[in-house]
Amino acid sequence: MRSAHSLSRLVDLRGREVDRLQAEMAVKEDVRRRYLGNLERLDGFYADSGASGALSPAMALNCGEYKQAVLCLAATHRESLVLHEADMAVMQRALTAASCRQEVLGKVLARQLASQQQAAEVREQKRQDELATQVWSRAAR
Repeated sequence: MRSAHSLSRLVDLRGREVDRLQAEMAVKEDVRRRYLGNLERLDGFYADSGASGALSPAMALNCGEYKQAVLCLAATHRESLVLHEADMAVMQRALTAASCRQEVLGKVLARQLASQQQAAEVREQKRQDELATQVWSRAAR
């Protein structure tokens, strides 16, 4: 009974670990969506800046530098996104492993509880059989 309690506690702790990892994955997914939204906006900024060749030389230079800065920022954002997605993949593997550990412990706990229940039923059946034997032997006298 004590080992079932300990095992139950361990299953609960594994469940908390899974919940924590799921919450962290949700946060990381939100960050990923923000990265994608920012990249979409940066692409829009670049496209909306127009052609720089039709402007005066000073404006064309300014527009070109703006486009270059937007492109550099977008490239940096893409690199950060790739690293973030790699981190998400590692976390997803950790989440999967934690879920598997919890599931395995849950199955072990269920088997142990079923075994204890079966042993209790066997004991109760033996007790009932002994009582029935005593009643029969007293009645036969």
